[in-house]
Amino acid sequence: MSIHHFGETSVVRVTEQCGLSFTPEELYPQWDRTLLEQHRELMIPTCFDEAQSRFINSIHTWVVKTPKHVILIDSCGGNHKNRPGVPQFHQQNLPFLERLAEAGVAPEQVDYVCCTHLHVDHCGWNTMLRDGRWVPTFPNARYVFSKAEHDHWSGPAGRSGAHAGVYEDSVLPVVASGQADVIDGDGPLGNGLILHATPGHSVGHVAIEFADRGRRGLFGGDIMHQPLQVFRPEWNSVFCEEPVQSRASRRWLLEHAAEERATVFTAHFAGSSAGHVTRKGDLFDWRFV
Repeated sequence: MSIHHFGETSVVRVTEQCGLSFTPEELYPQWDRTLLEQHRELMIPTCFDEAQSRFINSIHTWVVKTPKHVILIDSCGGNHKNRPGVPQFHQQNLPFLERLAEAGVAPEQVDYVCCTHLHVDHCGWNTMLRDGRWVPTFPNARYVFSKAEHDHWSGPAGRSGAHAGVYEDSVLPVVASGQADVIDGDGPLGNGLILHATPGHSVGHVAIEFADRGRRGLFGGDIMHQPLQVFRPEWNSVFCEEPVQSRASRRWLLEHAAEERATVFTAHFAGSSAGHVTRKGDLFDWRFV
């Protein structure tokens, strides 16, 4: 495990799964292969499988340890969830909790679980199946997500399509247990964390920032799915619900990360999944760390 240190704060990735994903044409309506050719050394073989012509996608949680708290950013797909519309996450049985233990974290030690949004692959381990009931996986944790996201998925949107059932089995149980902190708007969360409203990919998507000893980390969720979007921030994925807002949130992330020299912790990049953004005029560059 690669550990990133920020003063007294550390960040480590715990992977649920990583493997072949969408073809470029499936993921990006504006796909232009010349961009891949320009960045072959960055993308191949870590982020793109040339033989299969498919991106490589990582599903993981970021574990943030401060002197006082253990914080999880996003919680992957989860086990035993009924997801017939998304076969990759249907009835999984993966050793995620064992991998979390390898990172030195037991479920009862987690103080906060922060979800950038409530899609199938970002909140699944909020709960686990116990005696036929969905119960909070992390019994002592506060679960943090945006009000806009909660309100959207608790309504009709959460009962149809690819994310059908996600709210019911992965969000509602932590609301019912009194462990949910539903945040309206953005701003400081405490524990050195700052919530930034970054809608577009989903209606209530947020980015999460922290600072320690002058160094910053920025968890971008699904603002970007692959490194190529650093070079083409106007590219939305097919999963971005609101195109104009998605582009604005992506450009904000890149500009903010470059200006603050923040380490960006991505939700789906393969490789180390973390990197630095630099800027030259209106153009951006990416370097894995």
